[in-house]
Amino acid sequence: MLSVDEIFADDLENPPSERSLPWQESRDGITVVVEPKPHWAEDMRVFRVDAREYCRYADWTADGGRTRFYGHIDTSGDDVMMTARAMIAREIADGLWD
Repeated sequence: MLSVDEIFADDLENPPSERSLPWQESRDGITVVVEPKPHWAEDMRVFRVDAREYCRYADWTADGGRTRFYGHIDTSGDDVMMTARAMIAREIADGLWD
C-alpha cells in the first residue's frame, strides 16, 4: 500500500501542467503551494503558505517573490495542502490506492 507522501512524490514526477495534486515551491524567501489546474481554468493558482493570498502561476514563475499577491478570503497554501493530504488519506483508508 502506498503512503500519502509516496503518492505526492509520484505526482511530482509529472510536469507542472500534468500534476493532479498541489505542491510547494519556494523562491526569494516566499513559500507557496501551487494548486493544480482544473480543466476549465486558464491558469493554475499559487497560494502563499503563511497568508490568505494568491496569484496566477504564470506570474509566480515569471516574477517569483516580486509577484503581486491578492487577498483571498478563505484559502492559504496550508489549507490547500491539508485538504489534499486529507483527501488522499481518506482514499487510502477506503482502499482506492492499492
